[in-house]
Amino acid sequence: MNDSQERPTPTPEIEMMNAAIPNDIQSGQRAVQRPTAQRVFATGPELERVVTFLKSLTVELDTSIDPNTPNPHLNMILHVLQSHSEGRLVSPSSMVASAGVPYATATRKLAELKDRGLLEQRPRTKSGKSFSLHPSPALLDQFSQLADRIERLARTSFGGTHDRDVDENYYFGGSYQATRTTIAPPSALPQPLKLSGGLRILVHGDPTFMVMDNLKRQFEQLVGTNIHQRAFSIDRLREEALRNSERSKSRYDLIAVDLPWLGEFVKKGVIRPLSDVMDISRLDPADFHTAGWRAAHWDECPYGVPSQTTPELMFYRKDWFAAEGLEPPVSTEAVIDAARYFHDPLRGRYGVAWNAARGTALGHTFMMTCAAFGQPIVDLPQIAGGYDADHLGHREFRPLLNSDRALAAADYLMQLLEFSPPDILSMSWYERVRPYATGKVAMAYGYTLLAPYFELDESCSAHGNTGYLPHPHGPEGAPIAPVGGYVFCIPSNLAVERINDAVEALIAFTSPGAQKLYAQSGSRTAPRYSVGADPEVRRLSPIFELVDQMSWRDELQFWPRPPIPQISDIIRICGHELHDMLRGIVSPREALDRAQARAEDIMRHQVT
Repeated sequence: MNDSQERPTPTPEIEMMNAAIPNDIQSGQRAVQRPTAQRVFATGPELERVVTFLKSLTVELDTSIDPNTPNPHLNMILHVLQSHSEGRLVSPSSMVASAGVPYATATRKLAELKDRGLLEQRPRTKSGKSFSLHPSPALLDQFSQLADRIERLARTSFGGTHDRDVDENYYFGGSYQATRTTIAPPSALPQPLKLSGGLRILVHGDPTFMVMDNLKRQFEQLVGTNIHQRAFSIDRLREEALRNSERSKSRYDLIAVDLPWLGEFVKKGVIRPLSDVMDISRLDPADFHTAGWRAAHWDECPYGVPSQTTPELMFYRKDWFAAEGLEPPVSTEAVIDAARYFHDPLRGRYGVAWNAARGTALGHTFMMTCAAFGQPIVDLPQIAGGYDADHLGHREFRPLLNSDRALAAADYLMQLLEFSPPDILSMSWYERVRPYATGKVAMAYGYTLLAPYFELDESCSAHGNTGYLPHPHGPEGAPIAPVGGYVFCIPSNLAVERINDAVEALIAFTSPGAQKLYAQSGSRTAPRYSVGADPEVRRLSPIFELVDQMSWRDELQFWPRPPIPQISDIIRICGHELHDMLRGIVSPREALDRAQARAEDIMRHQVT
């Protein structure tokens, strides 16, 4: 929510990688470029579309049939809902003006809406004499259900796409199932945040946080204060968060923390336990994907709230595979076979793209590949379904970077290299998705947050032709979807007088309504089960339902990137040593032995 940039003109498409990089993205690993903002509630029977339709209909009725009696209740409700979706404040006088009836009548009807609990008012001045009006949660919920019924009636009466399954589920009980409930849009806080200088947030420059920035105006209305969002690349984000912790007072009210950093940030006192400053039950913890919520803990204490849960998956061109009669690549052997089959450099087509850039990017790739071959990078205790990464604070760990399975993982990367694009050794987070989106690559490892680059661009060859799988597994591994993403945390050195308002903002930004809004505006991350199960969200992308299914099958795991305090150094070591391996400077065995020795040396030192 970068206050230094103008709000982009809403469009139904998302800008691709050639869009301008946000001004606040700092140098380091290349950060994602900002998607163009979409209209809020852009697809499905969402409120904005239904509100616009009803307003147009009432205008036609009022001007085409005489005599006619205006409906002041409806007119005012439509006015406040449209303003809410567009991020505009509504005053009592504007509500009265929208009623379409004399002033005294409109004032009386406005009071009736307040008495019925359909409107909430929020003071705009210290005296409270000036206030703004907002739709209450009850109004948003009722109108959301009405929107669904209006959409169904219009489809039945006037034709159009007819989803028989949806109708049958509605009439035979589906609409009463919790898993099919439509989430209402987020409502304004009862009291505006009183933060001097506005709400200050430190984030990563990825598509989900850029969607939040595009929705800056809407969220400023919800929380009642200006929002200043500063975005960094991944390595610079960690540096800035650590630098901020050394200041006498935090410059940020909320900071986004990459899941593997949690242990380090706890040990170094960068973030504070949430249980010290809030009632955790307000977050509805059971609604978060299990792996994402557990990853926000250290020694069973929550330190953050998932703002995005984005597993890394295998993207593959299902149309190419189907045309050649090939099965989806569920194993590493199948990946190599398919990559060899589709690799045709003379035609500008390559088998697979992945993170092979030196440093952080390749370090993450190696950790996840080790997990696909059945082991973590340190000696975590083995438990049913994987390894225990929940209890890391009271024991020492030994690196496993030169084990037999780690060697098998390194050999797999060497095989991938043979069927990769020529610039693979400089490909990192976003570069690997570009050639896949444009039809130059058959498969690509990528986080779900990268899917908008082809899901929202109909000109991309991969649009509508992409299948999603957990990481293909090695001979001793199992299907696994390593959980990535960020949690919002409260800095330990945040001024005491700002903590309560920071908590309210934290709850607002991670609520089901807010998460649904991100998805409708282009994000492909959903940390909550309720959001992934929302029928309007599921219509946006197959990713949401697939990720929910992976979570239920216990394939979503965070142990592949265990948040031990030394993890960032180990990632960097692996990313450098294995890059030399890929360049042919050292053998896989020598690279792993060197990484093991350096990691063992780091693990001997306590992080404080």
